[in-house]
Amino acid sequence: MTKPMTSADFEIGPLYEPHAKVYPQSVSGVFRNIKWTLMAFCLGVYYFLPFVRWDRGPGAPDQAVLIDLPHRRFYFFFIEIWPQEVYYFTGLLITAAMTLFLMNAIGGRVWCGYLCPQTIWTDLFYAVERLIEGDRREQMRKAAGPLSLRRAGELVAKHGIWLIIAWWTGGAWVLYFADAPTLVRELATGEAPAVAYICIAILTFTTYTLAGFMREQVCVYMCPWPRIQAALTDEWALNVTYRDDRGEPRSSVKKANELRAKGLPAGDCIDCHQCVAVCPTGIDIRNGAQLGCIMCGLCIDACDTVMTKVGRPTGLIGYDNEVNITRRREGKREIYRLVRPRTAIYVGIIVLVGAIMLYTLLTRSVLDISVLHDRNPLVVTLADGSIRNGYTVRVLNKLNDMRTLRLEVDGLPGAEVHVVGPDAAASGQSLIAVGPDQTREVRVLVTAPADAKLERSTSLVFRVADLAGGRPALAQDHFVAR
Repeated sequence: MTKPMTSADFEIGPLYEPHAKVYPQSVSGVFRNIKWTLMAFCLGVYYFLPFVRWDRGPGAPDQAVLIDLPHRRFYFFFIEIWPQEVYYFTGLLITAAMTLFLMNAIGGRVWCGYLCPQTIWTDLFYAVERLIEGDRREQMRKAAGPLSLRRAGELVAKHGIWLIIAWWTGGAWVLYFADAPTLVRELATGEAPAVAYICIAILTFTTYTLAGFMREQVCVYMCPWPRIQAALTDEWALNVTYRDDRGEPRSSVKKANELRAKGLPAGDCIDCHQCVAVCPTGIDIRNGAQLGCIMCGLCIDACDTVMTKVGRPTGLIGYDNEVNITRRREGKREIYRLVRPRTAIYVGIIVLVGAIMLYTLLTRSVLDISVLHDRNPLVVTLADGSIRNGYTVRVLNKLNDMRTLRLEVDGLPGAEVHVVGPDAAASGQSLIAVGPDQTREVRVLVTAPADAKLERSTSLVFRVADLAGGRPALAQDHFVAR
């Protein structure tokens, strides 16, 4: 007789494993030095770039990098981006995405291991933690021990420095949206806008929480990139890999020497767990590719140090691809292929988008015009038989200088152009004065003579040009005869 099923037979295990705090051990080596260098560079640029000055002339902001929301401008050294040029940001996003894909195709999650903000700030918080509490074993011992006065002082010092770093991070962010020295003074005296204090508080909290407490959990659970890159990678991508064909079977140094003396197989891995101890996400790279591996290379430094001490060749853990893993098992030589269709396509897209952006930047006009035909009435017949159309013309001066512009109309021989207001001029042309970095809207009347042979609708080209010279701006509309 079959035993009836109960609810216990349908029990589902926990969605996530219980979290155990990771205590990464400090390590030195090539990849650790690369991480230190990149961390110092990235943090230096982020914290101090708002204070770099760039002279743009009188009346223009002198901050090298500035997102000027009130005036709808983005300044980057000699480049000035206007709201109409949002396509530059589109191009930058495409370039950034393709660069990320290219990095993944070449070196796996190399972005995560070296350049990701979460990794950089977490590394900085780890450095502070080790400076105050000691290295891995000492931290674990103190965490398991009782709370003493000295221990409390260490915790207060650590979290205090973390909060200062987090606060500086939030403060540096808002400096990109206003003149940095001025905003620093306003923040110190309590005169800054409320939105500045709110943004600093939010970024202080998120930096302190994500880099101080969540750390590797952000990489494993919150960040979507590990899942995305798994679908983008291929067998040629270089990932941090444990070379099990050389490392297995594992044994102690003494036993491995005994096995080699007897002519028996012995792996180079001595099961010291140093690769696990230094891992910022706490994984064992010897178990193969894992979601938690951010490809930082610290396990390579740790393993190379151990191999050097025991007199074995370095490289037991290193950047390798799936192809070579299979080839080594088959006794074939290693091959690497960084240039392949995937990487060539990514580079091609980056170059193409970059070239388009550069071309448009070098050839863009500092003058713009838009024209809107009157809807009611479309056409007016005057007493002498001439025909008049009205337009609303908007002229944009993108320079920081006052400009006098000449407005002309092409496509209607003999027509007179008249700007309604004090800017009207004779000789069939009109002058428009536009202030620095301003837009001016004027009403324009175009009159065709009575004897003009007109079609029902005639195409017109409105041309506006600076009297001082330069490329004119054009806009197309139509002239209605009846």
